[in-house]
Amino acid sequence: MALLELKDVQTFYGNIQALKGISISVEEGEIVTLIGANGAGKTTTLMSICGITPIRSGQIILKGQEISKLSPNRIVKMGVSQVPEGRRIFPQLTVSENLDMGAFLRTDKEGIRRDMEQVFTIFPRLAERRNQLGGTLSGGEQQMLAISRALMANPHLLLLDEPSLGLAPLVVQNIFEVIQKINKERKTTILLVEQNANMALKIANKGYVMQNGVIKIADTAAHLLENEEVRKAYLGL
Repeated sequence: MALLELKDVQTFYGNIQALKGISISVEEGEIVTLIGANGAGKTTTLMSICGITPIRSGQIILKGQEISKLSPNRIVKMGVSQVPEGRRIFPQLTVSENLDMGAFLRTDKEGIRRDMEQVFTIFPRLAERRNQLGGTLSGGEQQMLAISRALMANPHLLLLDEPSLGLAPLVVQNIFEVIQKINKERKTTILLVEQNANMALKIANKGYVMQNGVIKIADTAAHLLENEEVRKAYLGL
């Protein structure tokens, strides 16, 4: 049984249909990536999973349970955590306070303390800046903080929306290495939305190509890297 399944999901913004019956599957322990141009429906897919943008029809199933009618906080409690596009950290809070916000729904104080120390091990730069205001961090550091804040919810499924956006190449490389580390060491399943299709497919198990609210191609990441249509449209080859 898949950890996450979307079955014929349709999502609208008013009268505009953003998702036109998409179906995807994410198995436990996988990194799955959604690639496609701006406006393809990738972010809407993540927002639909989180319950922030309610679906009009179809099913979203997490660990065998239908979640499409649940509130966002219930979905977080069930083990889904999102790193939004643009980071959206709390700029007036310190690094530590931002991390505390990620654990807002948790009550296991010892687990929270342990996870915060683990986050600081993953991102040593944040440990050095734990008392610094989030808004004074560099773009790369803010992205590290956004990922860390999501991890503080102790998710089974981590949704990442454009983690490389606006970052220098060396920082991007570091972020993708960390994504792999989180997947392998924390056993966290990851659904990754990313415009850097080449980088995303290199770390993913499988991928879906979205276009105008539909899934155009679904295949293993290795096959998508060799797919001529994908290479021309998304890999610049």
